[in-house]
Amino acid sequence: MAELLAKSPCDGLLPLSIGDAQLSEVDMTVLTSLAPYNGKEEGLSDALKAAHGMALPAVNRATGKEGARAIWFGRGHSLLVGPTPNASLAEHAALTDQSDAWSIVRLEGGDAEDVLARLVPVDLRQAHFKRGHTSRTQLQHMTISITRVSDTAFLIIAFRSMAKTLVHDLETAMKGVAARRAG
Repeated sequence: MAELLAKSPCDGLLPLSIGDAQLSEVDMTVLTSLAPYNGKEEGLSDALKAAHGMALPAVNRATGKEGARAIWFGRGHSLLVGPTPNASLAEHAALTDQSDAWSIVRLEGGDAEDVLARLVPVDLRQAHFKRGHTSRTQLQHMTISITRVSDTAFLIIAFRSMAKTLVHDLETAMKGVAARRAG
């Protein structure tokens, strides 16, 4: 009988460090879709605060911190990243486990903004896209969620099936930025 082993989406692909940019995979974690029932957004936000210490995020925002974050993920939809959702949240929202559906990488370093400028059609410079800002957008041809988590770091969430392409595209841009700086 074959023995099945759980592998992360970017297994064997990361970490990478090129120039002043580092790309790493975020450890496999619990991802839960939160879709509030009609009129229950405030109740969900209160329950999320009580259970996990963060409010329901506004449009294009993220709340929480490393290890427990809520990210706006589209109209009427947020993604809880990290903690197993408290049962009290189910009174206010439909909860769906998304843990196996997504890959999560962290791009950080002084070149991170320049790397992403080659791939993402959103102005991610810190003057416009501050810590806690998030966007559902494209990275090359992939739909992603991107969140600024510090002055020089971004959390990028893409479909698990696109993990290899995500890493390839980011690595190519990292090499391009590093070569431009060196030359």
